Amino acid sequence: MRRVFGVKKDKEPPPSLNDASDRINKRGESVDEKIKRLDVELARYKEQIKKTRPGPAQEAVKARAMRVLKQRKMYEGQRDMLYNQTFNLDQVAFASEGIKDAQQTMSALKSANKELKGMMKTVKINDIDNLQDEMMDMMDISNEIQESLGRSYSVPDDIDEDELLGELDALEADMGEETESEGVPSYLQPDNEPEELNLPTAPSGHAVPAGRANNQAVDEFGFPAVPNASLRN
Repeated sequence: MRRVFGVKKDKEPPPSLNDASDRINKRGESVDEKIKRLDVELARYKEQIKKTRPGPAQEAVKARAMRVLKQRKMYEGQRDMLYNQTFNLDQVAFASEGIKDAQQTMSALKSANKELKGMMKTVKINDIDNLQDEMMDMMDISNEIQESLGRSYSVPDDIDEDELLGELDALEADMGEETESEGVPSYLQPDNEPEELNLPTAPSGHAVPAGRANNQAVDEFGFPAVPNASLRN
């Protein structure tokens, strides 16, 4: 059966937008090259028309130039058509990319929404409110404990505040009187020191008799110096 009817060939996949755009761009480049060559030929014909005199020769050159101009106009029309096709393909490609981006965004949002719903099931508003109430109760209990521990055992509860204020005023008055005496309390002022005694100064050096001071030499102890005696053998 396959030999009689043959095997069905697989269809080729349609070209993508990028493939179609590249192909059209290549055709547009080819048309641009043709237009450039025609421009060079037209420039040559213009120079020939300027140099030739009016007559049959000049008319022949003009006819060639007109033919080249017609070809140039035709190629320009093709180039404009190719540019329009490329523009349309670019617009479609842009729209296609936008739709793909939207699809990816929707997929990401769906995944995030599903994950968020799963997380929200584990968190309840009532549990949060109960937790906040328990925290406030514990803070109140903690403050009461701190106040209870901060009580003073040495101060009796039956002290009259008016009496304390009176004692405080009396203490301030006493302190004011003491500071008037040179700024130092009487019990802190030093006692009067005794006057110094005028005593004679102690002699310095060695005493030397007055009569011998100028006539006889003395030794280091104040006695007359012994003369050196010569030793005899």
